[in-house]
Amino acid sequence: MKRLVSILLVCVMAVSLAACGSSTTGSADKKEYTVGICQLVQHEALDAATKGFKDALTEELGDSVKFDEQNASNDSNACATIVNGFVSKNVDLMLANATPALQAAAAATTEIPILGTSVTEYGVALEIKDFNGVVGGNISGTSDLAPLDKQAEMLIELLPDAKKVGLLYCSSEANSLYQVKVVKEYLEAKGIECKEFSFSDSNDIAAVTTSACDYSDAIYVPTDNTVASSTGIIDGICRPAKVPVIAGEEGICSGCGIATLSISYYELGRKTGMMAARILKDGEDISTMEVEYDENYQKKYNKEICDALGIQIPDGYEAID
Repeated sequence: MKRLVSILLVCVMAVSLAACGSSTTGSADKKEYTVGICQLVQHEALDAATKGFKDALTEELGDSVKFDEQNASNDSNACATIVNGFVSKNVDLMLANATPALQAAAAATTEIPILGTSVTEYGVALEIKDFNGVVGGNISGTSDLAPLDKQAEMLIELLPDAKKVGLLYCSSEANSLYQVKVVKEYLEAKGIECKEFSFSDSNDIAAVTTSACDYSDAIYVPTDNTVASSTGIIDGICRPAKVPVIAGEEGICSGCGIATLSISYYELGRKTGMMAARILKDGEDISTMEVEYDENYQKKYNKEICDALGIQIPDGYEAID
């Protein structure tokens, strides 16, 4: 009888251990991910890119992904603090939203995968000579670069009488300068006089915009984060002066421009989120991933400002909501 009881106890213990082992295996199969998001500044375009990224990645990974989302308030030093915090927490992946955030992330780690978004030109941002579309190492992402020659051509189409064009941008944003140089070269080849008007931060933007208005028949602004955060100041100077602004993206145009050739930053963020899913879920090697682009450019115009300035927009343009 004692022997029978002993055998039964052994069987019960074996079943219990098997059950415990099964439970442990099941929980180990469920991977949880933490993604750090460093966004340079709060404005319409970057906000849309972050939302698109989170929506797409959540659709792919469900509640197994958690986001640590932080905003640097347009301070490059704050970007460095944020991404260094992500490194200390050993997050599984970083989203660097805008060029200064990408530069800070690249300086902070060579191990954690980094995806950039709202970055115009990765070769310029990361000082890569002869950039071929693949950053390599632990970095890839998406670009918000629209066809700059077509943006310049839009200015000529809508404002054929413009003889002097001011190019307004923040000098601390490398990709803003890149866009301005390309547009300037195109316009000057068409016989249009151009002059650069740069400011170092938002404190100078009113004075520099006033100088640009005094010089210009029209102003071009690229996809510039400081401009995007200061469209009210620019519109408050340019509209009363009757100087129209061609903008590099829709968010800026909605605040101070007459027209733009722009991508959807929400869709750009979604594209970045799908890249993140391929890295986290499928184990894709980020070092071989090409920088991706959104090819769906749209001609859009700001009806309120166009009406105020008496500018007629031809067919083929969509009014910004």
